Amino acid sequence: MQDLKIYFEIEKLPFYTVSHKKGRKTLEIQAFDGIISASVQYDYDRRPLDLSSEIKEGDRVEIILLDYRIELYINGELKDEEWPDGNRLFGLNDEFTPSTSIQVTGFVKDEDEPPSVISSFENAQGWYPGNGVFVGDCMPYVRDNEYHVLYLKDRHHHKSKWGMGAHQWEHISTKDFKTWSIHPMAVPITNKDEGSICTGSWIRKDNKEYLYYTVRRAKGLPALISRSVSEDGYHFEKDKGFGFTVSEKFNGNVARDPKVIRDENGIYHMFLTTVLISENKGCLAHYVSKDLEEWQEAEKPIHIVENSDHPECPDYFKYSGKYYLVFSLRGRARYLVSDKPFEDFASVTDELIPCAGVPKCSEWNGRLVFTGFKPINGYAGTMTFKAARADQDGRLIFEEL
Repeated sequence: MQDLKIYFEIEKLPFYTVSHKKGRKTLEIQAFDGIISASVQYDYDRRPLDLSSEIKEGDRVEIILLDYRIELYINGELKDEEWPDGNRLFGLNDEFTPSTSIQVTGFVKDEDEPPSVISSFENAQGWYPGNGVFVGDCMPYVRDNEYHVLYLKDRHHHKSKWGMGAHQWEHISTKDFKTWSIHPMAVPITNKDEGSICTGSWIRKDNKEYLYYTVRRAKGLPALISRSVSEDGYHFEKDKGFGFTVSEKFNGNVARDPKVIRDENGIYHMFLTTVLISENKGCLAHYVSKDLEEWQEAEKPIHIVENSDHPECPDYFKYSGKYYLVFSLRGRARYLVSDKPFEDFASVTDELIPCAGVPKCSEWNGRLVFTGFKPINGYAGTMTFKAARADQDGRLIFEEL
């Protein structure tokens, strides 16, 4: 399927044009009341994918139709995007009616590698990128005395790609929690079969940086546990030779959010959100590896809840001599504590973590720093932080950053 660029200028409002093929609408563009919308049809779903933006007379419009992403630009600025699946119905030689000055050409994507730091901003507390982009699940990681946050880029509050979310991993970092650097996107959607890049984790091995995540797929396919690899920690490439799904005793369709850690003996552990099918109970499946390459299921999950709720976005760490297991139920995070690794976790008084949506943490200058998001009108919103220390019993004392 050829990548295309559609471009034209809004000479007069209102504006309307549509393309048909074999009696079926393939692409519709309309602009009135200061809003332009473009509806693109695919054979994957009868519902079109919609792009929209504010518009006025004289504005230049570009619509980029890639195999795995579509974009709307107004005067050269990206205003909206969507992520398709299946085959696009609109083609290069299709005509619009009524006849307009719209031009349609082939399009070649610029593949130049972006710099390690794209731009910067001040203060990430309450921050979101803007221009229709919001902060979803956050994944903090400390590397070389720098606090990094990977977060799910969200448009349309989880409604993109026919409700699959189409989330991707964005990347920011700071050395002082004042000035933040924006880095290249860590894990983008690059294939139309990727419904969403779900939450995961970052780990380092042999001077390489590994990002582990699950890819939500359509048509009831089990989520694929995947990874991307980097030499410099800023430019990641998908490892196309790696991937596996959970065993049949787990619900593979909901498997997601792998947390990968290395224990004191050099063994790697992965905890995954899923459901035990036989018991219909949510759990954190436990997998182990000696080398990050081959993964084997552990004897039992590290945690099982009492109902079918999914314990989402797990986190695991050792802090102040105790072991902590963190997960969220229905968006509210809580933590369990143990004196031993991987077992005998117990709840504590006030186990909820007061850091908005699905927070995870990394240690920074002796304190735990949790990062989460505060929702705005549905899923995703602004980034938020909360620091914590532990008392002698392992109970976390939360404080402002």
